Amino acid sequence: MMPSEGMKMPKKKKAKVEGSGGEGSGSGHVDEEFVRSIRKIKYIQTELQKINVEEDDKVLEVLQEYTEIRREFYNRRNEVLLTIADFWLTVLINHPILGEFLSAEDRKILRYLVSLDVEEDPKLGFSITFNFSPNPYFENKKLTKTFSFPNLPTAIVTGTTINWKEGLDKKLEVISLFKWLSRTEQIPISAATNDKVAYAIRECLWPNPLKYIIENSLEGEGGAQNVHEEC
Repeated sequence: MMPSEGMKMPKKKKAKVEGSGGEGSGSGHVDEEFVRSIRKIKYIQTELQKINVEEDDKVLEVLQEYTEIRREFYNRRNEVLLTIADFWLTVLINHPILGEFLSAEDRKILRYLVSLDVEEDPKLGFSITFNFSPNPYFENKKLTKTFSFPNLPTAIVTGTTINWKEGLDKKLEVISLFKWLSRTEQIPISAATNDKVAYAIRECLWPNPLKYIIENSLEGEGGAQNVHEEC
């Protein structure tokens, strides 16, 4: 209902602050009801912050639990993959990004690749490991690339020093994948999470490598399902 002429509308209570001018401005204090309301809000905000911290802890616990559960299945899968010659080489070559990234020398060396593994730590980061059989290129049995996130927004990326056999150390300058595997650096976390090679391996190949096996070998097997669309 619109107010009629002469009717007075009730005034909203305002906090009286020292120096604000007008009647009561010399009282030197904020309205007591206003102060009580602010204290209540601060208490509620503190409780909300506690809930947020508790939520983070619970989410981390669940992530760690399911990381351990998946590990059992990944280990079982790795045992089966060992029976397939050049499995990971084929998968790497067939991936649209990694296939272009690999040089001719990369592919020669990757014929000695026995297995690939991704280790997840929901709290600290992840690592990607390439396991090799004895080969004429380097002495290492495995090469690991680790992405650690101890202090946001900085990531520590640690590669493996490759012990090239005599006369082969210069290949590092032209071999794309192995240069990537050996590089150590401290970079913004956004750059680490957007690393194309790490993303392709961790988010695309590792969860379901069957998508990148020759299509004809998977016909009717449903092997390309449940893989991230962006892969």
